[in-house]
Amino acid sequence: MTLQNYPAWNRLIGAVVEIRQNGQVVSAGVVEDAMPDSSALWIAADGVQARSMYESALNYQVWVEPQQLAGKTCYRMTSAQLYPMGPDT
Repeated sequence: MTLQNYPAWNRLIGAVVEIRQNGQVVSAGVVEDAMPDSSALWIAADGVQARSMYESALNYQVWVEPQQLAGKTCYRMTSAQLYPMGPDT
């Protein structure tokens, strides 16, 4: 599967992501936390790499590979479940 730009950063806590700025990969890692309005997120520290913050206002984008969920409900994840109030909220 290919990576996709995902603007709802607040839904990616715990996910492995790639951070890009102006089309270039600048970092990758696990999302430790994110602002509720998706204006910023933090990538967890990993080894010698310190915890880092990225802001959407600075043209950072978060790319993620869609993955199948584990458990009994993994086969029924629809857009209505992902976006209960519409895809732009």
